[in-house]
Order: sequence, then structure tokens, then C-alpha cells
Amino acid sequence: MIKSVAIVGAGVSGLTCAVVFAERGYRTAIFAGEIGQRTTSGAAAALWFPYDAEPADKVIAWALETYKVLVDLSCDARTGVSMIELHQFSRTNEIPIPDWAIPLGAQRLSSVATGLRPVSDRAQRGGHNLFRSGFTLSVPLMDTTIYLDYLANRFIKAGGEINPNVQFKELEAVHPKFDLMINCAGIGARELVDDIDLEPHRGQVAVVPKIDNLNCAIVCDDEPLMYAIPRRNDCVFGGTNEISDNLAVDPAATSTIVAECSRVLKIDNSRVLTERVGLRPFRKSGVRLEREPLRDGRTVIHNYGHGGSGFTLSWGCAEKVLALVSLFGGASSGEPLN
Repeated sequence: MIKSVAIVGAGVSGLTCAVVFAERGYRTAIFAGEIGQRTTSGAAAALWFPYDAEPADKVIAWALETYKVLVDLSCDARTGVSMIELHQFSRTNEIPIPDWAIPLGAQRLSSVATGLRPVSDRAQRGGHNLFRSGFTLSVPLMDTTIYLDYLANRFIKAGGEINPNVQFKELEAVHPKFDLMINCAGIGARELVDDIDLEPHRGQVAVVPKIDNLNCAIVCDDEPLMYAIPRRNDCVFGGTNEISDNLAVDPAATSTIVAECSRVLKIDNSRVLTERVGLRPFRKSGVRLEREPLRDGRTVIHNYGHGGSGFTLSWGCAEKVLALVSLFGGASSGEPLN
């Protein structure tokens, strides 16, 4: 019988798993090198939308489960979750509305002589022909400056503990009092479990002051990747998606990001409050959500490789981790979750 659970990693996947287990009575502790805003999750724009993660069928199922939880959380402003209109655009192609988005109310944006409407009041007043097609969908937005603390506080209230500045070279190094390990190490799993399938997709953002009249999230995945995500107290401009493990801020990238977002919004270049870089843990063979026996006879459940969809998959994957525990009931068979 599993009684004590150690979670490796304090990003959104680790925190969400921790909440799920602690609130169900498991003695649960998080171990991580970085916590809170210093994690990759702290650098995310954290808009709900499946992005840069495989395999598509499982990703969409986990995303839709998470969507339901986040919609409920959006009813409480203290969580940092709110609902926002996402305007998803393409500069070059006729962008299709995904099948899964239609039941959620997605609608095509209408073409007009000068572009597409609505983007923002400023963009509409100025008129533009930057985009060829687009659709709109109401989605959850997690303000990371609030939501990560909400999860951490909820976990601690349920009896959990968070141990920062801890890095393991192997999972067997976790104290033997823990019956089960949950590996939510993100890109750190490359070294922790020697996973050569993990690929760091570097994302850089610029946080700028709140923009008047911008009340929707604007995303364009064409090159150059561009998004403007208004939050409660500021706005996140992005971004980049390149294979690199360089965590240093690139001033040239910041300039490009701010210039492109300002061009789309028809505003003067915004003042940059801060710049952040995070490494999306993209896994070429798909999200790893499976159990595995360790050399010391204990069991680990892997939950990493979410790419750019960590927030989007968080609750769906956490519930599947819990289901795996119920399935094996303390035995370790190494079977994946199908």
C-alpha cells in the first residue's frame, strides 16, 4: 500500500500532482532545485491551448480534462485563473478550427477589407492586413504570478511540504521512507533518467505594462511566433521556440518580440518590465506518463515531456498518475498508461 509520495519537480505538473495526492490523504513532499517563479512554469504565458506536445490523441484528452477543472477554478479570482477570448491567427494559410474546439464554442473570425476583426480596439481602429485567417475560442488563462502560489498554498494546506534547492542525480537517491516517486522533472529528466528523447524548446518572453483596451489573447504560430497575453497586472509578449538549452536572455530576441507585438497591436513599443526564458520539455516520442520499477524495488511514475502544454495538460495528467497508482496498488510492473 502506497503511503508516502515524493514528487520530483515543482513546476505546474509537480504542483498539480502534489495537490491531487495530498488532498487524497497521501503523505506527499515535493523536492526541486527551483520553486515558484524560478521554474520554467514561472516563465510561461500559461494560456490553455494544446501546443508543442505529442501524441495528439492523448494530449487532447488530457487537455480537455484540464479545461474542465480550470473553468471551475476561474470562478474564484484568488486562484489566478480567468477566462479569456483567444484569437488564433495565421499569416499565410487558411487556419482550420480543430475538431475538439468546436464543442467549446470556437468560431471563425470574419475577414474584412483591412484584415480580421476583432484583434484589439487599437488594431481595429488602425486597420491591418497582417493575418489571412483566424478563429476565436474562450479559454482559461493562468496568471503564473498568482496561480503557482495558489497551487503551492493549496498543497501545503493539505499537509504537503516543499523542499527547495534539492537536486537528485538518480531517483533511488530519494529517501527510502517514500514508497512512490513521481517524476515531474521536466527538461531535468534528460539527466535524471537519461532520456535522450527530451528536447529543450527555448521560449523567451517580455513582460510589459498592462495595455489599455487589449482584452483578448492574440496568438500567431507562423514565423515569427507572436503572442500577446494580457494578465491582471501586466501583459506577456512572446515569443520564441527554438531547440536550445541556453537560459540567458537574448536582448535581440526581446527587441524582435516587442517590435512584432507592437506592430500587430498598432502601439508604440512598450517598456519592458522583465524578460524570462524557459525550456519547454518537448519529448520526441511523446509525453511520458508511465510507471517503472527502480533498482531498489520501489516504483516511479513518470509525468514529463509536456512541451509547451504543461499548464494545458496538468490536471488531466495528474489524474492519470493517480489512476496508475490505483491500477498497480503498490506493485511495479513497468506498464505504460494506455
